[in-house]
Amino acid sequence: MTDQKNGSTPRTAAPNSVLKLLILEGDGIGPEITRATVEVLTAADALLGLGLGFEQAIIGFDALKAEGTTFPPRTLDMAKTCDGVILGPVSHNEYPAIAKGGLNPSGELRKHLDLYANIRPAFTRDAVPYPSRVPFDLVIVRENTEGFYADRSMFAGPGEFMPTPDLALATRKVTRAASERIAEEAFRLARLRRNKVTAVHKANVLRISDGLFLGVVREVAQRYPGVAYEEQLVDAMAALLVRDASQFDVIVATNMFGDILSDEASELAGSLGLGASLNLGKDYAVAQAQHGSAPSIAGKDMANPYALIASAAMMLDWLGIRRECADLLQAGKHIRLALDRAIDDPQTRTPDLGGTLGTRAFTQAVIENVRSSQPAKAKVASAAQ
Repeated sequence: MTDQKNGSTPRTAAPNSVLKLLILEGDGIGPEITRATVEVLTAADALLGLGLGFEQAIIGFDALKAEGTTFPPRTLDMAKTCDGVILGPVSHNEYPAIAKGGLNPSGELRKHLDLYANIRPAFTRDAVPYPSRVPFDLVIVRENTEGFYADRSMFAGPGEFMPTPDLALATRKVTRAASERIAEEAFRLARLRRNKVTAVHKANVLRISDGLFLGVVREVAQRYPGVAYEEQLVDAMAALLVRDASQFDVIVATNMFGDILSDEASELAGSLGLGASLNLGKDYAVAQAQHGSAPSIAGKDMANPYALIASAAMMLDWLGIRRECADLLQAGKHIRLALDRAIDDPQTRTPDLGGTLGTRAFTQAVIENVRSSQPAKAKVASAAQ
């Protein structure tokens, strides 16, 4: 199968062959939490014989220093030959201009691997205090390749420009094709959950661009008569999540709206540090935590690796379905269960959740939970289920 957009041939393999994962550590706390994630994946591999293999490439400030760019071309080439990518957070706001090598690795991967869906689950946990008035369990399905994002709205050149020193303009890209495929992803996922989709928009103001998005979502909704469908204005949606997020199941939104609402939902569920996410397309997937690189605590053994480890578990689900491999699906469940057991106990939490464990000690607690795990039902927060 050839990827026509990128001119490459995605890697396919038999269910029992070696799975090659590319590790991109990133900036700030990125190296600490990606290493923690690899250690947990290695423990799951030892338990279930997944045949994982790890490769590594540099991005971010390390790559800028060594090669003059934060995202070397060969890193993208490596990503295209691997079965999945674990991407640590990056400090792209601190990068130099694009002309001086300051590319956003996350945006580059999303564009060039056509990772059109960003799946972001958010759910409350009984053991972790949360500011939401009621418990909830939802997933935000965010379009990932266009919208207001300046680096994704043009074939060449930025989507923002200044005709004069006192005038700044930005373009917004919304296409029928991208709207349709993100809507299909949302309805597909809803059928595996509670059969409800909420489309978020601002079509009362952005009548043409959000009008197109909303019209396409409505067309897709007609193909899923068993899934309840509703629409909410983005400003009302932000308020409704605070008031009662339990009324929502799957939320589908354009890029920027989905980005903002998913951060809100994760905070309402207890902490952005628990926010897992998976960037996926037809042939590729990139596991990436919702949170940033937190340079102020980098190297201090204080970072919570929960979100990136949970994102990697989502990737195992995606790979398990693609390969029809029950062991990969089981590994994803084992890791989620191990994470939940760790944060259920105040003695094995990191400081951001009211605990005292550092990154390494928390990781070790999760690993011990993986090693002692037995088949059981864990909280499912994946793109595949």
